[in-house]
Amino acid sequence: MDKARYAKRREKLRVLMRAKGLDALLLTLDANRFYVSGFELQDHQVNESSGCVLVTANGTDWLCTDPRYDDAAKRLWDPSHIFIYGGDAAKSVNALVRDKVSGVVGFEESAMTVQFYKSFSEGLTLQPADGLVEQLRMIKEPEEIARMQASAALNHKLMEWLPGTLCVGKTEEEIAWSVEQYFRQNGAESLAFPCITAVGANAALPHAVPGKTAVTENSCVLVDVGCRLDDYCSDQTRTFWVGDKPTGVFMETITLVRTAQERAIEAIRPGVAASAVYAVAREFLEAAGVARNFTHGLGHGVGLQTHEGPSLNPRNETILQPGMVVTVEPGLYYPEWGGVRWEYMVLVTEEGRRIL
Repeated sequence: MDKARYAKRREKLRVLMRAKGLDALLLTLDANRFYVSGFELQDHQVNESSGCVLVTANGTDWLCTDPRYDDAAKRLWDPSHIFIYGGDAAKSVNALVRDKVSGVVGFEESAMTVQFYKSFSEGLTLQPADGLVEQLRMIKEPEEIARMQASAALNHKLMEWLPGTLCVGKTEEEIAWSVEQYFRQNGAESLAFPCITAVGANAALPHAVPGKTAVTENSCVLVDVGCRLDDYCSDQTRTFWVGDKPTGVFMETITLVRTAQERAIEAIRPGVAASAVYAVAREFLEAAGVARNFTHGLGHGVGLQTHEGPSLNPRNETILQPGMVVTVEPGLYYPEWGGVRWEYMVLVTEEGRRIL
């Protein structure tokens, strides 16, 4: 994406900042920093950051980073507005803000350590301002949608390829590794998140961690995975059966899960609350007498991050709008034998919805 696109996003952000009475906003969440600058999408360690962006209400913005990223920053940003800090980053950024900004400074409290805050806050009037960039990120631009469509398409290809590789004796770890290899060999930058593979009873764990458990004859295998392609994430889940004939309880469960998913997807359209979509799936499973085994939300937004807004849960009254992308992933879990989850990514359109 070109520099003009990032500049336009910062202008949209300024409108939200002014409405909140903010004279500046320091962005420290990696995905938010990238969204407004194109600089470094991911910080891979919680205790190490590649920088932050200072957005001001008057239109003068600063990209702050350390000497390791000086050249990379200059490829994206006006060098006269790059601030290279050394030593104590928080104190250095504090000095920049005190020099360039007068008034209220917003900060992302969910993406700032207490240690950073203690040094950064000295002499400043600060106001928590989480969610402003996320508000913009929820509505995907056409180019973002195109990238997400490509990421989802690769995920679909993976799910079509995967069943033929599942065999008795293959472990969860081996399945996860084959998934990662497939994505990388077919153009993905990386996994969007660590692959969830769960065999048999482990499929009752919604966020199972791949281990040494091996596929046995006549067992279920749940795979939840996504890739990152051109910066954007995909996220899909399928539950497979390995063996000659699926059990009756497995077939009944997969039918209930997929029907709940279909009904929820049909409810997605502009103007509907996220909680109402969740309720459609929940009420269907309650009528079937199995809702107690549906133990998580129905879905979440996807984009630069695997989990972002809006969430499809009973408490979220966010109104769906065209351009939002959400997962729809009902699941039913039974500790005695496993479980079933099925997940698609769905784009909210002007007319209703479209599965990516």
